[in-house]
Amino acid sequence: MTDALLDFNHREKPPSFADRINMLVDLALVEENAKRPQRDYLGGSRLGDACARRLQYEYLKTPKDEGGDFTGQSLRIFALGHVLEDLVIDWLRKAGFDLRTRNRHGDQFGFSVAGGRVRGHADGVVVAAPNGMAVPALWECKSANAKNWRAMSRNGVEKAKPIYAAQIALYQAYLGLTEAPALFTAVNKDTSEVWHELVPFNAALAQAASDKAVRILRACDAGEQLPRHTTDPEHFECRFCAYSARCWG
Repeated sequence: MTDALLDFNHREKPPSFADRINMLVDLALVEENAKRPQRDYLGGSRLGDACARRLQYEYLKTPKDEGGDFTGQSLRIFALGHVLEDLVIDWLRKAGFDLRTRNRHGDQFGFSVAGGRVRGHADGVVVAAPNGMAVPALWECKSANAKNWRAMSRNGVEKAKPIYAAQIALYQAYLGLTEAPALFTAVNKDTSEVWHELVPFNAALAQAASDKAVRILRACDAGEQLPRHTTDPEHFECRFCAYSARCWG
C-alpha cells in the first residue's frame, strides 16, 4: 500500500530547452553591461524623475540594492527600444521627413553643461517635413507597452509621462530648438501602433529640470542627502526603486 502512495511534495520544474538558451543569452548580456563604463554625469533624460535622492544615488554611482541591477530581460527590453527607434527613423524618412540623427561632424546631437556634469543626447532633429510642421524641431522617440502607450496617446506626454516631458523641454532649451514644437513619437511594443505628438516648448519645465540638476550637484558636493520623493516606503516608486533598501534602511 505504501508503495502505491503518490508523492505530492513540490518539485521545482527543471528549466526547459528555451530557458537554458535564454539563461546563456542573459548571462552574456549582463556580463557585457557590467563592462560598460558608468555615467559620470547627470543625464538629461533622467532629470524629470520625481525623486531627487534617486538621481543623487545614480550620479554618485551608489551601489544598488541586492537584485537591483539590470537583468538580462531588462537589457533585452532596452535593446528592443533601440531597434524600434531605428525603424521609426526609417519610416519617417520614407514618408518624406528630413530627420537628422547626427550633426555635420557625425556626432549625435547633444549638450554638455556645468563642466560636463550634466549632459544629454537627442534622438534627432527634423529639418524639413511634408506635413507643414514648423522646423527645425527636436525629435524624441520612446517605446512602451500597451498600457503606457495608451496613456500617452490619450492624455499627452506631459500628463502621462512627466519624465519624458521634462527631457523634451530641457533638450529644446539647451539645443536652441525652442521656436518649433518638438515632435514626440511613441511606439506600442505590443501592437506596433505609433503615436506622434507636437510638444510646444515649456520654459518653466526646462528651468525646473535645470534647477534640479544644480540642486543635486550642490548637494553631492556638500555631502548632503536630498529629501525622498515621499514619506511612504510603500509608495509604488519606492517599492520598485533599486535603492529602496538603502534609502529606507
